[in-house]
Amino acid sequence: MSAQGVAGGVGRPRVETRAGVVEGRTGADGISVFLGIPYAAPPVGALRLAPPAPPAPWDGVREAAAFGPTAPKVPYPPTFAALLPDPVIPGDDCLNVNVWTPEPADGAGLPVMVWIHGGAHTRGSSAVPVYDGSAFARDGVVLVSFNFRLGVLGYGLFPDAPANRGLLDQIAALEWVRDNIEAFGGDPARVTLFGESAGAISIGALLAAPRAAGLFHQAVLQSGAPEALPRPRVRAMVRRMASLLKVEATAAAFTAVSLPDLMAAQAAVLRRSGPLLDGPAFGLVVDPDTLPADPLDALTADEDPASGAVPLLFGWTTEEYRLWLAPTGGMRLLDRMGPLAVALARTRTGKDRAAVAALRTALPGAGPAELAGQLFTDRRLRDPLRRLAGARRAAPSFLYEFAWCSGVPGLGACHALELGFVFDTLSVPEAGWLAGRDTPQELADEMHGAWVRFATTGEPGWAPWNGGGPPKVFGGPELERTQEPRATRPALP
Repeated sequence: MSAQGVAGGVGRPRVETRAGVVEGRTGADGISVFLGIPYAAPPVGALRLAPPAPPAPWDGVREAAAFGPTAPKVPYPPTFAALLPDPVIPGDDCLNVNVWTPEPADGAGLPVMVWIHGGAHTRGSSAVPVYDGSAFARDGVVLVSFNFRLGVLGYGLFPDAPANRGLLDQIAALEWVRDNIEAFGGDPARVTLFGESAGAISIGALLAAPRAAGLFHQAVLQSGAPEALPRPRVRAMVRRMASLLKVEATAAAFTAVSLPDLMAAQAAVLRRSGPLLDGPAFGLVVDPDTLPADPLDALTADEDPASGAVPLLFGWTTEEYRLWLAPTGGMRLLDRMGPLAVALARTRTGKDRAAVAALRTALPGAGPAELAGQLFTDRRLRDPLRRLAGARRAAPSFLYEFAWCSGVPGLGACHALELGFVFDTLSVPEAGWLAGRDTPQELADEMHGAWVRFATTGEPGWAPWNGGGPPKVFGGPELERTQEPRATRPALP
């Protein structure tokens, strides 16, 4: 059945998808919202650790007025839960999509943006209030977001199950967009992916995954670089969980474990992993069926891959590391360690003394914690993203840096701070958890507008990166609000 618009009541628009008719809601702003539409069958029972299966079609009209269930996950530790909203919506049908559109009808031909949330491949969902897509729809873009399997269910490595199931879920969601988005007013030939942190890492994999070829046409990577984890690191997480659960480290055994017990074991092993650690973790792995090569290597290879024709926009925040270190007291600890902290960071990141000297020049007055944090940010983000931008490509790469400082003491221009500005959702109460009060709306207007321009025209409003020079800076010194004594910083080279 082809997707086509169908009539509904006032304020209750209906759209016919390949699986059946859905009924959304249209607000006073004229934006129509459709929430919780299944793009795959519930991943339960035999499907818990299997590839995504097509959703069962339905008769009649399916209500699409509330977010669908979120993927099984464990909560953030209290320190981070106070900064990062992560709602939990119970239910099995967690492989679902949401659509915001100003014109839910065939023929509108609007650009489409598809959001992939972050959360270290273990947390997060499309229901986070900061990710509301109304502002994008207001500005003529059809916004799509979706949930996918996380943690051991999405990325655990088993001898008897396919790898990278979270990535397969993402591909299934993109196939749903290809097959259905025209009925919601979108153009399936004008799809821009955007994601942050693990969402951006996922986009790096999608750029390199043969199964995702042609499903999107532009991409935005926010604070996440293409990467694949060593298989032993991911396998170690499964083995640790198996030991706690007293079962074999196989998909068959993990399928038989109750979901609460599985999540309890996952919570226990996650306490020993983190974004600045190189120990066991959940994430994407090289796999012949889903991700044949390390995505960064594939995307920067001498031969121009098909993804080389995909325009890219990507960047970072000035002080990514502060989200991971400041709330836990890590900044104070590293400063007390003095030069030893910088030496350890050099060892962990493979940086030489010249790199530290360059940072000292760029950041006069920076302490040991800041220098160490910047070294880690270079290794995890800036270096691989510049490598990607510098690779021979048939399409342009646009770089940015988000430099505005949070009103929450100690966070500075930290990881994930730009999200409320990109979505233009600073008025959402949860945006203030990370950004604080008195956030500059003019900066949201600028940043959100750049993302809309990129989706609409392929250019965000500044020149492509040509292998040198600083990135475009959002929230420079004229908007900087400092909560503690520290140097005013230019964009890092």
